[in-house]
Amino acid sequence: MRIQLYALPTLFLLANGHAFGQCDSGELEVTIEVQTDQYGNETMWQLVPSGAGCNATPIFQGGNPAIDCSEAGSMASPPGGYASNSTVEEGPFCLTAGGVFDLISIDSFGDDQASFVIYVDGVYAAAFPGVGGGLQVYPFTVALPAERDLAILSSETSLYGEIGLPVVVAVTVKNAGASTITSAQLAYTLNGGDAVTETVTLDLAPGEQTEVEMSTTWVPTAAGVDDLQVQVTGVNGDTDMNTVNDAITRELTTYEAIPDLTEFYLEEAPTLTMVANGDQDIAVARDLDFHPDRSRNELWLINKDVFNTGGSTVRFSNPGEPDQEFLYQRDPAARHFLSLPTGIAMGDNNCFATCPGVYDANGNQSTATPFTGPTLWSADPAIYAQNQFGPLGSHLDMLHVTPRSQGIAHERWNRYWVVDGTNQDVVMHDFKGDHGPGQDYHGNAIIHRYTEVTVTRDPNNHIVSHCVMDKRTGWLYIVDHGGQRVLRLDTRTGNIAAGNPSFGPFESYVQYKNVTGATWEVVIDGGLSAPAGIEVVGNTLLVSDHGTGEIIFYDMNNDFAERGRVAVGTGVMGIKAGFDGRIWWVNATNSTLNRMDPANANVGVEEAQTTPWSIHPNPANTVVRVVAPTAEAGTTVTIHDGAGRLCLETPLSVVVNGLDVSRLPNGVYTVTLDGHTTQRLVIAR
Repeated sequence: MRIQLYALPTLFLLANGHAFGQCDSGELEVTIEVQTDQYGNETMWQLVPSGAGCNATPIFQGGNPAIDCSEAGSMASPPGGYASNSTVEEGPFCLTAGGVFDLISIDSFGDDQASFVIYVDGVYAAAFPGVGGGLQVYPFTVALPAERDLAILSSETSLYGEIGLPVVVAVTVKNAGASTITSAQLAYTLNGGDAVTETVTLDLAPGEQTEVEMSTTWVPTAAGVDDLQVQVTGVNGDTDMNTVNDAITRELTTYEAIPDLTEFYLEEAPTLTMVANGDQDIAVARDLDFHPDRSRNELWLINKDVFNTGGSTVRFSNPGEPDQEFLYQRDPAARHFLSLPTGIAMGDNNCFATCPGVYDANGNQSTATPFTGPTLWSADPAIYAQNQFGPLGSHLDMLHVTPRSQGIAHERWNRYWVVDGTNQDVVMHDFKGDHGPGQDYHGNAIIHRYTEVTVTRDPNNHIVSHCVMDKRTGWLYIVDHGGQRVLRLDTRTGNIAAGNPSFGPFESYVQYKNVTGATWEVVIDGGLSAPAGIEVVGNTLLVSDHGTGEIIFYDMNNDFAERGRVAVGTGVMGIKAGFDGRIWWVNATNSTLNRMDPANANVGVEEAQTTPWSIHPNPANTVVRVVAPTAEAGTTVTIHDGAGRLCLETPLSVVVNGLDVSRLPNGVYTVTLDGHTTQRLVIAR
């Protein structure tokens, strides 16, 4: 079981002479610790009764008096108020025991918030991290915490998976009690079945939190939708004294494994089809990937474009089909966050990441601080590339220690692997919890650099060196373009080295370390001219050669022996297997998207499955109608958002006139009926 501490609030022991017990009967003494960011003058906050709203009936106002509630997120930065990067104690306040109050935090510029820690009678009671937009409301209850209380805050278990691919069960837990937690018992169940229980060793002071990965993975054996519940069953060898926050459920959709069609491609010349070109806004395409929610049926392509504008994406719906549609998008802040991108990797949580091919994303390409690295994005159409989030665009996160990145691969949740073209090595980036669209807090990231792996980039900074994760084994396969070879790294080996990396960091992270002693090896060291893209399908490793214009097939079960080649045209870069086993690739020279089909077009194509129910209209605005003529009595309709959170649950029998979705924000949702498939719903207004 791997455990990683992050985002730990500074604990403040009240030693400033405050005399507790001075409040009236029925009241408790509350002290609030304010931790400012690098712009403390942009903070104003109010303590108000629950639901009162900003400036309604403030009990107390702190921070910069020059800031008004209406100025939240206005990009104003007036002088005055708190010092930057400081900790300020406010109070004590005598508040009604058991009462609920709101702490309203304003950041006038609209980026990072101040952080707050609440103490009741000198004991830690709550903490609110400094993330989010210009105005945040944090409710809290005035009560002494239980002695032992481990809360599950969120689940980082995949939303989407495939048969045979291990699913890591992961949750973020927080010590919400009064005593340090040294151990806990966690258990997970699948669809209410037998529990898998583990004892976790912790060192969590009150208020601290950490992500826990359970060592026993779940390997799905059938396609479908499953409910995975994780629960706290014990703390410090005893019971958890507050069971309200002990459990969380994740709905995981499992799909069929992608078939390996290599033998069909090589036994008879396959059919090569150009699916899209410049007419669909492709401009020097470098990579592509499929959204893992197969109900969306989306292929995302990334354009290099030019430095002055930044890169762009083209999203294809129903790619390669007669009703194919495309959407070209460039984020408002693409010049920094999508600067000459080399790769794109879809995550398992409705996010994706890209990596830039520049030395410095601020525009200096040789002498300045190389402030650049992978960027995390939301695949929610209501967020990605939208223009309402301020000067930093819609990006969710960005880390800055991998200049001239050459390729990126997803592992799980917000953990990605990047080929560093400047330092010629491989780096693991775990964004952890993102900072939200258009914000700029990066301090909870964990970054591991594998300096013993050597990769040489194209000296002209054009041809990529991609990587791909085999999620069955944990091997990361890496193209070494300059070495004309392919490597693999066992990401489950190695140890954190003493000291710090010699490169960077240029901002603060929870952890930035070298990893040494990891197992790695060369698997292909001949027969390649200008290798670029890479993919794993079944027992086959595929490599694209930009120079020879071939996709080459290697047998992973036979010492990576070459099985054959298919000529697809010089300029090929990123390659990807579709969910039906078809091979897709992009060509950077002629700016095209292409697909390879076996000569027998019916190979690998499943018979169409009829869906016994439907939803309409889709996209929807205010009302969605569910038509399910074969549904059984008592069938329940559920709607989950892109992060897997339950938004609506109701019996089908009471919504014959439609579901009211007017309160749901724009985005992509999943609608599920008992015992039936999940369907995709888009809400757009």
